Amino acid sequence: MTNQINSAFASLNDRALVHHSSYISGQFQPGRTGHFAVHNPADGSLLALVAEAGSTETEQAIAAAAAAFPAWSGVTAAQRSALLMRWYQLMQQHQHDLARILTLEQGKPLTEAMGEINYGASFVSWFAEEAKRMNGDIIPAAATDQQILVLKQAIGVVAAITPWNFPNAMILRKAAAALAAGCTFVVKPSELTPLSALALAELATRAGIPAGVFNVVTGTDAKAIGQVLTKDSRVAKFSFTGSTPVGKTLLAQCASTVKKVSMELGGNAPFIVFDDADLASAVQGLLAAKFRNAGQTCVCVNRVFVQRPVYDAFLAQLIQATAPLKLANGLETGCQIGPLINQAAVDKIARLLDQALDQGAELLLGGAIDADLGPLFFQPTIITEVTPAMHISQTEIFGPVLCISLFDTEQEVIELANNTPTGLASYFYSRDIGRIFRVAKALHYGMIGINEASISNAAAPFGGVKESGLGREGSSYGLDDFTELKYLCLGGLG
Repeated sequence: MTNQINSAFASLNDRALVHHSSYISGQFQPGRTGHFAVHNPADGSLLALVAEAGSTETEQAIAAAAAAFPAWSGVTAAQRSALLMRWYQLMQQHQHDLARILTLEQGKPLTEAMGEINYGASFVSWFAEEAKRMNGDIIPAAATDQQILVLKQAIGVVAAITPWNFPNAMILRKAAAALAAGCTFVVKPSELTPLSALALAELATRAGIPAGVFNVVTGTDAKAIGQVLTKDSRVAKFSFTGSTPVGKTLLAQCASTVKKVSMELGGNAPFIVFDDADLASAVQGLLAAKFRNAGQTCVCVNRVFVQRPVYDAFLAQLIQATAPLKLANGLETGCQIGPLINQAAVDKIARLLDQALDQGAELLLGGAIDADLGPLFFQPTIITEVTPAMHISQTEIFGPVLCISLFDTEQEVIELANNTPTGLASYFYSRDIGRIFRVAKALHYGMIGINEASISNAAAPFGGVKESGLGREGSSYGLDDFTELKYLCLGGLG
């Protein structure tokens, strides 16, 4: 078993990045209740046995973060910035190893994994700079002998639960802002992808980030760990990225101690192609917005609406562009789509697809597992004649299935696009400047890609409306969720 575990990482330049236990107070600490297995979704092979942590270790991590908070929040912004920049530089130096670890445990193509490492690291460099711009205000006072000051201060210990689909970037998007603001941080990564989180912890140590400032708790008992993170009064802020149902549960738990929360939850992203769109550009944008990470992202396209005059032409181009996409092991050269994360993901997609076909949808491409590659490799799939009543239109698919529908008018498609309780990301293609502004204002989504499919970057505020979440991550607004405003009224100055 040891040989199996070690051989998967034999090609790493720095095998010390691979750890198998929680990182608490600057130390990798073995669990006391056994181990859980981490498998490669591409071939099912065992990658590692990781020490199981539970509520006890979570409490230890919170205690470590609470103990570290006074000193970390008390250092200058320039000092925090310098340490974050050192962390960023180490990520850049080890990006190939970090990407390989990510692909091994998560499955996405290595080129995408490299992109995620750079994307995640960009938040660290961004917030290293923003740390020096956590400015307050001076407000005109009501009396001549008074002065009103408003300070921004670090909120305290921040806890987070992050998903498996972006095991590097989803941690860093939260941790970078928290640490920049002067907060300390405890994260529970997905039990499917803990190795990326532990590699970041190793680099945090090398960067000189003090013990207790950044902590990682690995374990499979998400409910028990989540209970501690959401209900411990020492945690001032809780951040979650994941499904809407789980987010609602965690939000309710946070209410017991009235924590500040941010929630980046599920979506049901529409992709609209108007009759004046550049069809070639729209096709390429749709491929990027749908098939990255095999469709397993919260901003992936779920529903495609094409205006009638260009429907046939667009569909022909789309099929022609989709059919050659290379489904393969993420480490294979030229891979464009990797495996799904586990059998449950495959079963969900197969069930949604079967239901849609039974209800009248038409299968044009794909629709099955590629048995030659393995049980988790689902072919890129296109179905048409999809209606709003179908379950596949109402559910976040989280897989490589494109659902195509026809529309006639602008108002019709706006109503179709908004007909969902979620509102994370949306996309549309048009070259009419008037339509661009009308539609952008009418769509009930936190993020809108207009003639553009790649909408996520460190400078932009990431987040949704309605049941897609609370708060924003990244951008100049990104520190706000990790700070408290303090009002000072100075009297007797006359």
